Amino acid sequence: MRWALVRVSLAVTVMVVLAFAVPLGLVVKELARDRAFADAERQAAQIRPALAITTDRDQLERAVASSQAGGDGRMAVHVPGNVDKQNDGARNDGTQDGGAQNSGAQNDGTQQGAGAEGHKAYDIGPRRADPRDVETARRGRSAVTSVPGGYALLQPTALSTGEFAVVEVYVPHRAVGNGVTTSWVILAGVGLGLIAGSLVTADRLGLRLVRPAERLAKAAAELGEGKLGVRVREDGPAELRAAAVAFNSMADKIVRLLSNERELAADLSHRLRTPLTVLRLNAASLGEGPAAEQTRAAVAQLEREVDQLIRAAREQGEQKERPTLGCDAGEVIRDRMDFWSALAEDEGRTVRLSGVDATVRVPVARPELAAALDAMLGNVFRHTPEGTAFAVDVHHSDDAVIVLVSDAGPGIADPDAALRRGHGDGGPGSTGLGLDIVRRVAESTGGDVRIGRSVLGGTEVRVWLSPDGGGSKGRERRRRRVRRGRSRR
Repeated sequence: MRWALVRVSLAVTVMVVLAFAVPLGLVVKELARDRAFADAERQAAQIRPALAITTDRDQLERAVASSQAGGDGRMAVHVPGNVDKQNDGARNDGTQDGGAQNSGAQNDGTQQGAGAEGHKAYDIGPRRADPRDVETARRGRSAVTSVPGGYALLQPTALSTGEFAVVEVYVPHRAVGNGVTTSWVILAGVGLGLIAGSLVTADRLGLRLVRPAERLAKAAAELGEGKLGVRVREDGPAELRAAAVAFNSMADKIVRLLSNERELAADLSHRLRTPLTVLRLNAASLGEGPAAEQTRAAVAQLEREVDQLIRAAREQGEQKERPTLGCDAGEVIRDRMDFWSALAEDEGRTVRLSGVDATVRVPVARPELAAALDAMLGNVFRHTPEGTAFAVDVHHSDDAVIVLVSDAGPGIADPDAALRRGHGDGGPGSTGLGLDIVRRVAESTGGDVRIGRSVLGGTEVRVWLSPDGGGSKGRERRRRRVRRGRSRR
């Protein structure tokens, strides 16, 4: 989400910067061009008074040299021919009034001057424009034409004779683009600054959104791992604050439900005290003999289990994560098989036990593993006829400990239903929770439980325990099992 916001902000800011910077850069370029040609027009206007007074070449050269453009060699004046005819006629008349001899002399001088200045076109300054463009400008139309290295402004100026002289001002490329590069660099810097600012702002906003979401996800994972004391700080955007409030309310409700469940379990265990006491007294009155000893041992085992259940239900501090010490699965299985073998002998059942001689450590508390084994073996005695054989096998490797309980009975018609809590069809006196206890013990280590057909012809319950205690690999296996279960449903 954070990087998505940054990318969106980057795209939007770049589009906005381009939408404003490109037209503004073009406007700056046009302004620089207009400024350069406006300055050229002012330079050309400085020659107009001199052309309005005289067309004398010397005087026009001095006027051009006194201007800034003329001094830089960027101005030229194109004067047309035959501009002094009327002045020549006036001078001829004056010469005749003064005397014949003088008139002849003056006449000769005037004609020489008219021939030198009045009847021939001349240029002042370096010509850069094409002669055809100059002739076009003589008709009274200003023009800007391209010349090598820049542009030439051709400005026509009316003379007293009604004709037009053309003032040419050279505008080099550097004058047209003066200041444009600097302005573009400034615009680019401003645009990059805006983009960088938008990225920083988007990153901060994204972080403000992401951090509460990350805290919520982390708290949900910790709550799933059994850390019931985890809570989420209620801050951030309104939607995430609402989600945090809902999460905290849910966690509080889970704690209350678990507390109620513990109290109910403790109460039920205490209620068993009275019938257990009566049963123990009755067992004590049975006298001596194998059956009496087995009955008294069963009553003692039942009392220990009830005591363990009461202690577990009354334990406080479930909000803290406590490491599981684990136990030796081989030792627990041998101990429980010693208990059940007497009943198997009475019912004429053949028992096979293998793989329990070596030490096999599993991250399960001894009472929990014993309860799971009792649930599986109790199912064998409860749901198969007397005389049905059964076997318990243990296989272990570096990444798995597998306990197989198989029998030669009729089997289970619906294995999936048997593994769901309270759905097992155990007949009268069955709660349907036996295999659910086994499943919870296996999944607490990251393992699982499977039900299938055994080599003996009946049911085989395979319990897979993970020695790593349900680490990252165990959690991944649980996620895969959940996905498979959802796909089957």
